[in-house]
Amino acid sequence: MRYLGHQKWFAWTAARMAPLDAKVVKKTGGKFGLLGNYGLPQCLLTTTGRKSGQKRTVTLLYGTRAPDEYVLIGSNFGQKHHPAWALNLEADPQCVFEVDDKPREMTARLVTDDAEREEIWALMYEIWPAYNAYRGRAGRDIKVFVITPA
Repeated sequence: MRYLGHQKWFAWTAARMAPLDAKVVKKTGGKFGLLGNYGLPQCLLTTTGRKSGQKRTVTLLYGTRAPDEYVLIGSNFGQKHHPAWALNLEADPQCVFEVDDKPREMTARLVTDDAEREEIWALMYEIWPAYNAYRGRAGRDIKVFVITPA
């Protein structure tokens, strides 16, 4: 799976399956997803749509830096545009972060410090090496967030 993550066709397919995957993960309490979890740390992140005001849920990989401190990378599988969830978090940092069918109210912080971004990038690279491929393809500054209890 780590090999496939680098492939453009995989990223294209996964990006289009992500909304349906989030619904399947939510319905099965995190036990099953269309994209599988393959031992990877996955969460459900619910944000408030910056334009619609509607709740939006996506499945994401996450990293843990400290107890109750999680990190997310808005790579959007290396696409040229930012994922909606990242733009939503910028507009309203309040979110619900759910792991193992346990939702928690959290607050997001956009990481702007270069050293902190690189520290998080190294952590997430260990989890999913394809992030470096996404970084090279995106042609934009990929948004990085720290999520902590509200």
